[in-house]
Amino acid sequence: MTADIPTGIAQTEALLSGGGYLASRPLATAVFLSLSMPKPLFLEGEAGVGKTELAKTLAATLGRDLIRLQCWEGMDIASAAYEWDYSRQLLEAQLARMDGDSRGDAAAKGRIWGADFLLKRPLLRALEVSATGKSPVLLIDELDRADEPFDAFLLEFLGDFQLTIPEYGTVRASSAPFVILTSNRTREVHDAIKRRCLYHWVDYPDAGREMAIVRLKAPRAGEILTRQIVDFVQRLRTIDLFKPPGAAESVDWAHALTRLNCERLSAEAVENTLGALLKYQDDIAKVRGEKTRALLAGE
Repeated sequence: MTADIPTGIAQTEALLSGGGYLASRPLATAVFLSLSMPKPLFLEGEAGVGKTELAKTLAATLGRDLIRLQCWEGMDIASAAYEWDYSRQLLEAQLARMDGDSRGDAAAKGRIWGADFLLKRPLLRALEVSATGKSPVLLIDELDRADEPFDAFLLEFLGDFQLTIPEYGTVRASSAPFVILTSNRTREVHDAIKRRCLYHWVDYPDAGREMAIVRLKAPRAGEILTRQIVDFVQRLRTIDLFKPPGAAESVDWAHALTRLNCERLSAEAVENTLGALLKYQDDIAKVRGEKTRALLAGE
């Protein structure tokens, strides 16, 4: 499925819905503004609320390449933006000297710092228009996992859609990529990053939207089971847990329960499948037993 850039908020909602993503009105508004301005969109929120999935859906529905930069502690420019092919450069320099002509120092030096020897990583690739003639969707995922100095490196890219490579020059995008940054807020991302972006906090869905999400993503779950799953998860999020379940976990739980041929929730079914919903033993221990029965009873 491909589509043109939406011209309004309702069209943006329809575009995302057509790709299986049910966005709230404020989120659809943020996406529309990001696409139309264009300006990077910074999405912050708990894990499992659909931040990464939004970028995937946009790329699919708009018919654009998705370039994903998964951030990690210790990530550097060579991993994120570009790297020189040093082995090929060394070989080229050696061949130039063996030729015994004037290329050795001048022309060869200029050539080995050219585009043919530049290894393009996600940020640099995102500045290029793809073979389809469209700029890509760039997902900078979990920026909070990268070290703080990496935030400073991103400022030029996010502000001007360009990268300066000292030995090569400045590479500018002929057509701005659609950039989505995500953070689970394990650390505070620098204010200068946020000022270059539109910002949206992606919250847990309310009961009505979560029902729609589970119906869409886990259609084999019956109506009674779907409602019980959503009611249980909504109550579960009111407990002081280390990591409350997101909508993604609700969908996983629905799939798990249907695989076990469950048509209704029971205390036994809940306790046997809590690993699909909660990912920390302390949280699971807190929910087991009397708490499970109380949550099922709506207490």
